[in-house]
Amino acid sequence: MASVQDLKRRVRSVKNTRKITKAMELVASARLRRAQTRIEAMRPYAETMRELIAGVGRASASVRGLPLLQQRDEVKTVAVVALTGDRGLAGPFNAQILRRAFALERELRGEGAEVRFVAIGKKGRSTFAFRRYEVAGEFVGFTDRPAYADAQAIAHALGELFTSTEVDRVVLVYNAYESPLVQRVTEQDLLPISEDILQTDEEERRDDALRGDFIFEPEPEEILARLLPVYLETQVYRALLESAASEQGARMTAMRNASKNAGELIDGLTLQMNRARQAEITQEILEVVAGAEALT
Repeated sequence: MASVQDLKRRVRSVKNTRKITKAMELVASARLRRAQTRIEAMRPYAETMRELIAGVGRASASVRGLPLLQQRDEVKTVAVVALTGDRGLAGPFNAQILRRAFALERELRGEGAEVRFVAIGKKGRSTFAFRRYEVAGEFVGFTDRPAYADAQAIAHALGELFTSTEVDRVVLVYNAYESPLVQRVTEQDLLPISEDILQTDEEERRDDALRGDFIFEPEPEEILARLLPVYLETQVYRALLESAASEQGARMTAMRNASKNAGELIDGLTLQMNRARQAEITQEILEVVAGAEALT
């Protein structure tokens, strides 16, 4: 059995660790609230962008020939973009993204396609480097507080890979935020941009007929050629915000569980320490009694 002093040191060490995990939980909770606010502000913008593209796309049938909309006859190379965090201590947040990315790689290779990885976040980059994967691009240092400029840089790089025919498809793997306790791993096809955004339901078509014809200046093709890259940036930015909120939620939950486990460990160690102290006192009493009997 460990001595009382050893148990005291262990209890003191665990208490210090619990202070750290509680502080990290509070910080993650504050950042999560800010991330939720940014997501709520982003959603109306993303929906309006989709409606704008759909409205312009209905004005011309030739817009489907734009580079970012082109469907390749044969998909030979796929870029898998793994969106992880820059830091750990967030439970399974990073591991489940990388697990899904590698599962997707095996699936695509089974279909005969070549896979190229793009790493967003230091955890993904370090994992690919450890496994000796050559990445087509890496973006780090901003995943906990992403800015729109970061999304622009990523979208531009992915667009270059696609339009230069280095890859025929781009898939983004990230954690979608549902609640502080739930982060859902999501696979999203970024490129080519789905033509579904150019389609509307029957009710919207009737509304357009009531509004009449529009005259576009410049031509719809030119307008859409400018809007599609912005739409791609919007999708990437939305995923970055979702991932940032998911990371803070996962970290808050992980730190809360760590604090709870630390409390249980402290209770167990305190019980052991009390038993050890009682054993020492009993031993001292026995030694005193034995010494007294020896003198009589």
